Amino acid sequence: MFERALAPGSIGALRLPNRIVMGSMHLGIEHDAERLAAFYAERARGGAGLIVTGGSSVNRAGAGGRNYSFVNEPRSATALAHAASAVHAEGGRIALQLFHAGRYALSSSFGLRPVAPSAIASRFVPDPPHALLEYEIAQTIRDFASGALRARELGFDGVEVMGSEGYLINQFLSPVTNRREDDWGRDLPGRMRFAREVLRAIRSSAGRDFPVIFRISGIDLMPNSTTPAETCVFAKALASDGVDALNVGIGWHESSIPTVQHLVPSGIWVPYASAVKSAVGDLPVIASNRINSLQGAEEVLAAGSVDFISMARPFLADSRIVAKAARGEANLVDTCIACNQACIDLSLLDVPVSCMVNPRACREREFPEDTNATGTPRRFAVIGAGPAGMESARALAVLGHRVELFEAQDEIGGQFRMARRIPGKRDFGETIRYFTNELARLGVVSRLNAPVADATSLRDFDGVVLATGVLPRRATLEGHDLPHVVSYADVLRNGGVVGERVAIVGAGGIGVDVAHYLSFGEANVDETTRFLFEQGLAAPANGAILIAARKQVALMCRGSTIGQGIGKTTRWAVVRALRAAGVETLPNITYERIVPGGIEVRTAAGDVRKVEADTVVIAAGQECNDVLLEPLRRLGLPFRVVGGAKDASELNAVRAFEEGLRAAHELVREASSSS
Repeated sequence: MFERALAPGSIGALRLPNRIVMGSMHLGIEHDAERLAAFYAERARGGAGLIVTGGSSVNRAGAGGRNYSFVNEPRSATALAHAASAVHAEGGRIALQLFHAGRYALSSSFGLRPVAPSAIASRFVPDPPHALLEYEIAQTIRDFASGALRARELGFDGVEVMGSEGYLINQFLSPVTNRREDDWGRDLPGRMRFAREVLRAIRSSAGRDFPVIFRISGIDLMPNSTTPAETCVFAKALASDGVDALNVGIGWHESSIPTVQHLVPSGIWVPYASAVKSAVGDLPVIASNRINSLQGAEEVLAAGSVDFISMARPFLADSRIVAKAARGEANLVDTCIACNQACIDLSLLDVPVSCMVNPRACREREFPEDTNATGTPRRFAVIGAGPAGMESARALAVLGHRVELFEAQDEIGGQFRMARRIPGKRDFGETIRYFTNELARLGVVSRLNAPVADATSLRDFDGVVLATGVLPRRATLEGHDLPHVVSYADVLRNGGVVGERVAIVGAGGIGVDVAHYLSFGEANVDETTRFLFEQGLAAPANGAILIAARKQVALMCRGSTIGQGIGKTTRWAVVRALRAAGVETLPNITYERIVPGGIEVRTAAGDVRKVEADTVVIAAGQECNDVLLEPLRRLGLPFRVVGGAKDASELNAVRAFEEGLRAAHELVREASSSS
C-alpha cells in the first residue's frame, strides 16, 4: 500500500526517503527559534520526505509581514539554523524557501513602498507599488543569490524559489503585471528574464551541487495572464538553466476563482502540474494544492504524470501523516478539512498560525505530550463529544490518564455531524472518523446515547470537562410555532423535509451552510467537472450540464454582512457560490412575523415585504447548553467549561478545539500539583 508515495526519490543531489513534500507555509513564529524548531522537528519525525519552510524574505521590501524571517539578516540566523539542525536530528531533509512578495508586500510592515515590475496595484494589497529600476532589479537578483548561499551556510539541504501565487517572480512573468518596454518585459523572453537570472545567480553563488526547486504557477487564474503554452516555455527555460525540480502552484491571491478552500475538489489541479511534466521530460515535477491524503497522493503518483506530491496544510492537521500511512494506520490520520480558519486566514494577518482540528500545531512546546511528565494516572470525565470534548478526551488520554467520554447522541462529532452534509465539507466527517478511531486506540471509554442528567454521578472522577456544546436559539418571532417553521438542526442533523421555497432566518455561518446545502442541487456530472464548469475553466464532455433539485432560497439577516464570522479566505467564495446558485440575499432587514406561506420582513427602506416560503428555517444563533454548570460547581471537583457550553456566540470550532486541548493540560497540571 502507498508503494509510489513511499518510494524514495531524488531532487538534484538530494536523496529523499519518499515522494511526499511538506509544502511551504508561513507560520508567524519564524522569530521564535525553539518554537520553530519544535514544529519542523515533529514533521520530520512524522515522515515528511522533504520539508520546505515558510518563505524567508530575501530583503525587507519583499516581506509578507513583520513576522517573516529574513535569510540575509543576522537576526534570523539563529532561528533558521536551529530549525535546520532540529530537522536533521530527526533524520529529515529541509529546504528554505526564498521569498519576495513584490506588490503583495505591505508598506505598514517596515515603512517601505512595495516594488513590482510595473507600478500596477493589486486588489489584494492596497499599497501602490514602485516599478523597479534597473539597478534595483540587479540588487534583488543578488539578494536571491546571497539568500541561497546563506541557506547553505545555515545548514539547509536546498532552496525553493517562490515564483508562484502572484508574488514578485510571478509578477515579472505575467503580462497583467509586467508592462515594461525594456529587456525585463515587452515579450515572453523579456518577462522570463528575471526568473532565469535569479536561477543563474543562485547557481553561481551556492554551487551547482546545491539543490534548487522553483515553484512556478501552473495557471494564474487571472484574465489575460500567462497562457498554458507560455507556462510550458517557461518551465523548459528553467530546466535548461539547470533547476533541479519544479513545484507547480495554482492561482493568485487576488484571483476570483477559489483554489484551496473546502469548495475545491481534491486533486483538481493535478492536470496543470502534469502539463508542466510533459514539457520538461525527466525533470522532477511536484504537484500541489488540494491533495490532503496519502491515498490521494498515491493515486496521482500511480498515474505517472508527476514525480512528487506537496502537501502543506495536511502536515498542520497531522504531523505524522506519512509515518502513520507507512505503518498501515491511515485510519488514524487527522485529515485537513481545508477550513483555512486557523492557518491561511491567520497567516494573512501575520500572526501565529495553527490548525482547527490539531490545535497543537505550532504550539508543540506549550502542549507537550510526554506521559512521563504527567504524574500518577487520574480518572477524568468529558461530558459532550463535539470538537471541544473530542480534543479534551484525546489530550487527556495521550497524557496517560483514564478517560470516559459521555455523549447524548449515538455518534461523536457534535456540530461536525451537520457540517459534513454541506457541499465541499465532506471531509468534516473525516474528523469524526479520526477521533472515533484515535479515542478507541487510546483506550477512551466512549459512552454514546448517554446524557449526563445528574452531576453527582461524576463524583468519583478526579476532574471533569464540560463540553456539552450548544442548542439552537429558541425562536421568539410571532408565528414561530407554525407548522412550516423548522430549526437548522432539523434540516442538517435530522434530514428534515423542506419545501421548494425556503426562507432562512439568520445569515451567519450556519445560515449560509443551510443555504448552500439547499441550493446546491444535483448535477449530471462529477464534482470536478462541475467545479471547472462553474468556474469557467472547462466544459462538460457532453456539452451540457444539468443541475436538478435546487431549492429556491432566500437568506436574511438583520446586519449588513452575509456570512459574518466566516473566515476571510472562504467567505467570498461561499457567498459567490450562493449567488451563482440563485440564492436571494436580504441584509439589513427587520423580522416582522412568520405567516402562513412565508415570512414578513421590513426592508431598510421601511417597506414591509412578504417573502414567500413553503418552509422557514430558523438559523438565528445558538444558546449555551450549560445546565450542568452550577451542579458541577457545587460538586467541588476540578473542572473546565469549553466550547459552546462556555460561549455560544457564533460557533467557532477553532476556539472549541483549542479550549479542549488547553482544558486537558490545565486539569492534568492541577491534579498533579494537588497530589
